[in-house]
Amino acid sequence: MKNVKLEKLGFEKSTLSMDLVYYNPNAFGVDLRKVDADIYIDNHYLGKYQLDTLMHIQRKAEFVLPSRIQVDMRGIFKNALTVLFNREVLLHVKGTTRVGKAGFFKTIPFDYEARHKLEL
Repeated sequence: MKNVKLEKLGFEKSTLSMDLVYYNPNAFGVDLRKVDADIYIDNHYLGKYQLDTLMHIQRKAEFVLPSRIQVDMRGIFKNALTVLFNREVLLHVKGTTRVGKAGFFKTIPFDYEARHKLEL
């Protein structure tokens, strides 16, 4: 993850933008059309992650996803003490992505969950 920016700050909702760096380990390239996911920290809803752009992902290569996350600020306040005292959070991202090749696309569900240490 790099280039995190606060686009809009609000009492109920805020918007973060960032570049997420991934690696395609496959021996073939694919096209990514859409990502739609919900993000949870320590089982509390944080916000919605959406990407609605067509991009080509090269085979066996790193790629950058420009990302925008709508953050529910109530979730931030609920998790603030947990983050301050634990320095480690359970990140859970659940959603769907639309990928394809040669014009044929398929919606694929994904469910990612892992513990991450936070550097504050």
